Amino acid sequence: MTTSALIVAGGSGIRFNNKTPKQFLLANGKPILMHTINCFSKFDDICVVLPKRNFSDWTSLCKEHEFKIKHKLVEGGENRFRSVQNGLKKLNNNGIVLIHDGVRPCIKKQMINNLIQNVSKGYGVVPVLPITDSLIYNDEGKTKSISRENYFSVQTPQAFMLNEINNAYSQDFDPKFTDDASVFESYGKKIKTVEGDIKNIKVTYPIDLHIVNKYL
Repeated sequence: MTTSALIVAGGSGIRFNNKTPKQFLLANGKPILMHTINCFSKFDDICVVLPKRNFSDWTSLCKEHEFKIKHKLVEGGENRFRSVQNGLKKLNNNGIVLIHDGVRPCIKKQMINNLIQNVSKGYGVVPVLPITDSLIYNDEGKTKSISRENYFSVQTPQAFMLNEINNAYSQDFDPKFTDDASVFESYGKKIKTVEGDIKNIKVTYPIDLHIVNKYL
């Protein structure tokens, strides 16, 4: 069965407080996005979603770093939902697709294989980690402690049959769609979970870049 990777790298990095898009920042000598793409180098198809304004910058970076892994660029949308929607249209409508954040460059092959092995018709697969902090619910100043036992944080990549997630993204956008799994479930499909990896960190704040450098 064919495997495709859809890497979403359309963020502007506002929380990073840097003019350079965070997916282009250097980690261990190369742009973060190159490390991420390299994790899927054995896949049949790789699609990278970027803002149109960054296409030429990315092309220049690929030349500068002699980055040869084949991938196609797709223009992002006004939000993540639209960006994934655009990317899915550029992939062949069969096989398995893994949808991944462009700024999670430390994904291990073991997790990728585990996700692929657990995908089946009607089921998507997502990696999760147990919540270790205490949780509190705040409703207009009224707070209540919540048991963390049944709550997990969700990572990417998230794996699906390509035709099924493509159909799920035919829905109208809803603010409750926070990731691909939520879109999939809203379409009437089910989600399995597998163990995530604490090193599969998403670069969001400057300190995350220092951590990623150590992991890489």
